[in-house]
Parts: sequence; C-alpha cells; structure tokens
Amino acid sequence: MKRPIPYFLPSICILKQAIVLLAFCSVSTSAHALTIYTENWPPVNYMADNKAAGMAVEIVQALQSKLGNKDPIQLVPWVRGYKALLEGPDVMLFSLGRSSEREKLMIMLGPIAISSTNIYTRKGSAERLLGLGDAIYNQAIGTYRGSIFVDTAAKKGFTRIDIAATPQMTATKLMGKRFDLWIDGSVAVPSILKEIGHSANEVEKVMTLDSLELYLAFSIQTPARTIKEWEEALIWLKKEGYFQKIHRKWLPNEAPPMEVNVLRPQQDR
Repeated sequence: MKRPIPYFLPSICILKQAIVLLAFCSVSTSAHALTIYTENWPPVNYMADNKAAGMAVEIVQALQSKLGNKDPIQLVPWVRGYKALLEGPDVMLFSLGRSSEREKLMIMLGPIAISSTNIYTRKGSAERLLGLGDAIYNQAIGTYRGSIFVDTAAKKGFTRIDIAATPQMTATKLMGKRFDLWIDGSVAVPSILKEIGHSANEVEKVMTLDSLELYLAFSIQTPARTIKEWEEALIWLKKEGYFQKIHRKWLPNEAPPMEVNVLRPQQDR
C-alpha cells in the first residue's frame, strides 16, 4: 500500500526555491551607480528585440542581480563607449579585449571569455594569400574603428588597414571583394556573417595572430569599493556555476575561463 504524500511537501519545495532565489539575489542596496555600455558584437553582446542580449550581457545581468544594480545596459558604437570609458567617471564598458596598452588606461575585471584573433578571407583564397609569404603584410586588411584588432594588425606588421565603423561593415566589404583579409575575434565571426546574410562556411581562416582575453572595463575614477563588489560577485558567479552555464549556452565549443583578475593601472597598484 502506497503511503500518502504529506500535504506540506509543495510548501517545502516552494521554500527551497525561495532560498535559492534569495541566495542568487542577495543584494547590496548601496550598489554604486554606473553608466554601462556595450557594442554590437554578437554573440557576445548585441541588440535583440530592442534590448541588449548575448553571452556577456547575461553575465553582466547576473552580476547586477547579485549586486542589486539596476543601471541599464546601453548598446552604442564602440568608439563612443570607449571614449566615455576613458574620459568620464563611473563608466563600465564590455566586452573589452585585454592589452598591455589598455591596462594603463582603465581597470579591468575578468576574464569573461577567451577568443582567438584570426585573419579570415573568402572561401578558397587562403592558400593563395599564404603563398605570398611576407608580402601578405602589404595586403589591405579590414577591421573596425577603435577595436583592439586595429592595434593587433599594426603590431603584426600589416601596413594597409581598412577601418570601418562596425564589424558588420568590415565583413560586408570582405564579402564584396573590397579587400581579401579580415581580422576579428573567432567567437564573433559566425554571428557577424549571419547578420549580413552570409554564413561561416563562406570564409576560411588564413592565420591566428593572438589569443584575446575579454574583460569588463571600468573607468579609472570608479571607486575601489565598487570594483571590489563586482569582483566578489564575479568570483561568486564562477564558484556557484552560474558563469559556466551562461558561457556554455552561448559558446559551447569554448572553455570558460575560471580565474578572476582585477587589472589596474600601475600607479594604482
């Protein structure tokens, strides 16, 4: 004979759910206000249904829930967000590629993802381009204004850099045969191509130039207490497994970075 199910079990389940929710949303009501910017760089961050979406957006939103921060995430052109980060107080910008030059200009928290900086071309053209040897560095290469890819291309020796306003415009130029080389992050290329009506099968990798760690960036004037709160929230997010779940949802073929670093300009150390 089956024993009757106690009538109070549903209440216990509800209570457990409430406890989990409270743990995730345990907030600091004194969370410092920030102006938060991101750019259109899918699938890491982009606009969908008139609101910010993407892997990094969901991570930032999870951190905001933990902190009790309700500042809106604004999607703007990269140059505008980067300028505000360097010039204004209490600005956060994501997702930002780490470089030694940028470490001197801002505070960075992460990493939240790791991408490869690759050079792409139209399908079937890689062998010809690699056959140029060192002359490949004299070929025009496309990327977008203010991005870390401009600096990477120049550092690696490319002398003709075609700079567009957005990564989508750069990809359109490549597919339109305006140039043969396109430099961007591996995690974003398939989504960028999809946005302009093409697929990842229409391009091929020519070479990998670098490994790129992506961070949340804060303006130098951001209070140390605010940085510490966001750092502790990111540590918690990774420790409890929420970070990994979000990362795998968007980047299933990439390993989620589990360390947490705060990088400050040398004078602040």
